[in-house]
Amino acid sequence: MTDRARPVPQARAARLAAFGTMAGGVAAGAVGEGMRRLARGERPALGDLLLTPGNARRVTDQLSRLRGAAMKLGQMLSLDAGDLLPAELTEILARLREAGHTMPPAQLDRVLATAWGPDWRRHFARFDARPLAAASIGQVHRAVRKSGQTVAIKVQYPGVAASIDADIDNVATLLRLSGLLPAGLDIAPLLAEAKRQLHEEADYLREAAQMRRFADLLADDPRFAVPRPHDDLLHPTVLPMDFLPGAPVETLADTAPDTRAAALTALFELTLRELFDFGLMQTDPNFANYRWQANTGRLVLLDFGAARPVPPGVAAQYRRLLRAGLDGDAPALREGLLEAGLIGRPLLDRHGATVDALIALGLDHVMASRDGLYDFADRTLTEALRTRAAPILTDRASWHLPPTETLFLQRKLGGIALLATRLEARLPLVALAARYA
Repeated sequence: MTDRARPVPQARAARLAAFGTMAGGVAAGAVGEGMRRLARGERPALGDLLLTPGNARRVTDQLSRLRGAAMKLGQMLSLDAGDLLPAELTEILARLREAGHTMPPAQLDRVLATAWGPDWRRHFARFDARPLAAASIGQVHRAVRKSGQTVAIKVQYPGVAASIDADIDNVATLLRLSGLLPAGLDIAPLLAEAKRQLHEEADYLREAAQMRRFADLLADDPRFAVPRPHDDLLHPTVLPMDFLPGAPVETLADTAPDTRAAALTALFELTLRELFDFGLMQTDPNFANYRWQANTGRLVLLDFGAARPVPPGVAAQYRRLLRAGLDGDAPALREGLLEAGLIGRPLLDRHGATVDALIALGLDHVMASRDGLYDFADRTLTEALRTRAAPILTDRASWHLPPTETLFLQRKLGGIALLATRLEARLPLVALAARYA
């Protein structure tokens, strides 16, 4: 991992220059792709020129070097894109969810000295300079305390918190200039919420408190393991916690179907409990937030920076949606989607028949598994929905952003479903949902 060590750009000018380089590279790539297509007699649209594998590589490489909010937004796009982008582009963007660039040792030493003092190594019998993982906001190291206890230490990249607002504004500017977003789509509330949430994620004192809450809430559930923070070394930019070993959750793909189903059932039940029982949800569905312990059968839960309270009114809206879906009541489901802001009135006015057809497709497919298991490996529904929704996807004037309080919950719900799809799980989905309707 040492070959991926790159200093985190901290100065505003340096980060702005990186965005300029990224924009210039994307523009040059679009021009080159346009010339090639014109030479073949094609008349490509702007979106076709921008969404190319070459441009995706340029963007992911630059975002992984910047880290911080810029990389976080790229990760969100890579996960939320789901089946909407071509497989090649989705695969390239997925690199943002894997190992990113890390801090060089000298920069790491400065960060820890700022938090714990220049003699910070006195706290440890051993500290591994090579990180276990590198993400958008920080990287994780393994260390052994003088007591002999092994700990994981999350170290925030320098300058990340200070760059959040500017990074998000710069990404928004690039999106607007790209022409990929409809001119009338108001993304200001989403940007404001993204800034607020990322500032919260950059506060490791807050994350430690959320970690304790989840550890207490799940203390009696043997299917999960949650680390505890080490308060004596806790700092706003350094989060020490119990080290809990585990393999990437994707390794469940190599286990027996029953093992896979049990693990995914546990994650679905946890998500429903977060929504309806806890009133608190960890809203970041990044697969790296889950680890699998084959020897214990437990799922290790990590990264609680994105934990958010669930407003009671929002939980009530989701409960009404569940009831309508389980009753097979398409009109009630349509009204519930509108009430929750998951679809907008302009969309119904322009594509009401298509929306009704999509609802019918979903209900028929899910209800077919009412007395058995829902097969997430079956792509029939996905392909049917994508084909039927084509008029909506191409009509940018009908695009709609849900309220921010539901948008991030939808990310979590969609992320768990995507994980079940990747692992080809077969789950008693209707039975699970019926407990909360």
